Amino acid sequence: MTSNPVFVALDTTDLDYARELAERVRPDIGGLKLGLEFFSAHGPQGVRGFEGCGLPIFLDLKFHDIPNTVAGACRAAAQLGVSIMNVHAQGGAVMMRAAVEAAKSVSPSTKVIAVTMLTSLGDEDLPSVGLTPPVADQVLRLAGLAQQCGLDGVVCSAHEIVRLRAELGPDFLLVVPGIRPAGSALGDQKRTLGPRQACDAGASLLVIGRPITAAPDPALAAREIAESLLVSVA
Repeated sequence: MTSNPVFVALDTTDLDYARELAERVRPDIGGLKLGLEFFSAHGPQGVRGFEGCGLPIFLDLKFHDIPNTVAGACRAAAQLGVSIMNVHAQGGAVMMRAAVEAAKSVSPSTKVIAVTMLTSLGDEDLPSVGLTPPVADQVLRLAGLAQQCGLDGVVCSAHEIVRLRAELGPDFLLVVPGIRPAGSALGDQKRTLGPRQACDAGASLLVIGRPITAAPDPALAAREIAESLLVSVA
């Protein structure tokens, strides 16, 4: 998909700022992630505003509903020309299969991936939602189900990369958020790793937000991460 695995998370409601930021970091990244915060403010037109940016778009809306509703949402999202979209694996097998069929019917090249467990959750959080720790076992179970349902990959934390890569093979996409370069604040992420370590472990794509977007010089922050990954930049 891209030789540079870094997707910058444009988690903002400010459209002008998002476009400005995307232009500043564009030479040093591999793609853009647009999530719920952005989409709630600007909808499909906001996504279409990035069509000419020359970068693949990961539309991170984490669809989780009955199969028919998710299928309709995936068809609509695929029409926006995005490269990646996602659903919640906990929606179940029928929902995930419906999502893949719907998205691919519109855009066969669009990758459909599944969220396993949010990276803000730790082992201590699982019993309150009826799940049994450890998180890593839940992630592996859901990722295996997603693969069986024909999805292209999963979202997982850096701590699950090695196990998932070994279990699910070299071609399954592992999209990893919560990446924190050395010296970055953890924020609300509990299961983090640095960019180089995540790639060495077998990550396919890295989603990086605040360490770039909140940096005094986002372009410099993006370039430093790219250089740390030995990515050839313009």
